[in-house]
Amino acid sequence: MADWEQELAFAHELADRAALIGLEVFHREFEVRRKDDDSPVTEADTRIEAMLRDAIAERYPGDAILGEEEGHQGSSDRVWIVDPIDGTKNFAAHIPIWATLIALSVDGQTRVGLASAPMLAERYSAARGHGATMNGHAIHVSETKELGEALVAIAGVGSWLERPDRDAFVRLCEEAGRVRGFGDFWGHMLVARGAAEAMMETELRTWDFSALQVIVEEAGGRISQVDGSPLTDGKSTLSANPALYGEITRRFQ
Repeated sequence: MADWEQELAFAHELADRAALIGLEVFHREFEVRRKDDDSPVTEADTRIEAMLRDAIAERYPGDAILGEEEGHQGSSDRVWIVDPIDGTKNFAAHIPIWATLIALSVDGQTRVGLASAPMLAERYSAARGHGATMNGHAIHVSETKELGEALVAIAGVGSWLERPDRDAFVRLCEEAGRVRGFGDFWGHMLVARGAAEAMMETELRTWDFSALQVIVEEAGGRISQVDGSPLTDGKSTLSANPALYGEITRRFQ
């Protein structure tokens, strides 16, 4: 059985190269453009994704690639899924919470995941069956069992208030010990390392959640849509420790 060690080591190589590009751009003036969907894109997004695609094609020429900026290329059952800058709005505003996300999916199952946040000096990674790490040290979700003692992270409030399950969301926030806004990858990684008990978002794309999924799960957590349904492109995402996952998903069913 594959242990994915080589692929994870390669993901770390890619993350090192992506960090050099991202930090160089972040520390100077740069243009922020708008894509067709009105989301922002910067030089760092396009340069990093181009680098990732070239490097993957050179190392694993038969593998397919899915990225936020250039879509899906190739027809292999091995698919590298990349988000060059997760948190582009933060990046554009010179807020240091952004990361490069790299995942490998094989036969529809995510096997390797890496989230590299160079401005935070944090790198999270995991391979199936080998646990999850932050900066090389093993991480695990918390054991908090009471919602009243839990830190629940959310990316924002507005999109929740437009959903049919808004009342369940509001009640959850009222009963949680703390609710904090930690958007994008970071809230999910806080769950993985045991600093938060849950992270909830209304809408994530495949390149947003693929790397996070294997890290959260290998850290002992659960990740799905908020009602417990499997992760799906463009739908909600919940990461949580096992002790609170069931209670939270029931509220949204």
